[in-house]
Amino acid sequence: MPEKQDGHMDVLQGTLDLLILKAVSLGLLHGYGVLLRIQQISGEELVIQQGSLYPALYRLEHQGFIASEWGESENNRRAKFYSLTTLGRERFQAETEKWNRMAGIMVSILGAQPS
Repeated sequence: MPEKQDGHMDVLQGTLDLLILKAVSLGLLHGYGVLLRIQQISGEELVIQQGSLYPALYRLEHQGFIASEWGESENNRRAKFYSLTTLGRERFQAETEKWNRMAGIMVSILGAQPS
């Protein structure tokens, strides 16, 4: 992952959707809450830009992986709250398995020694 000058890591292309699905799988969250949850569960290592987050939330909702409902945020503002759909849970499970398989392959490749 590319590292920024502030020490935070950029999100690998193609992983934002999986990170959003994971965050939303942990409980009902509004958009900014999704961003904060990803930062929290990454140990503050990953920073998601709002300009990337909101289009991804829209895309995931449009594809039927997450659902939204209007509610009130902790600061009394109207906000959309997101939750996983059944289709989203299935997608999250499948993507997690693919990611874990790929991570295992990368560990093997990067650990290879000259013969």
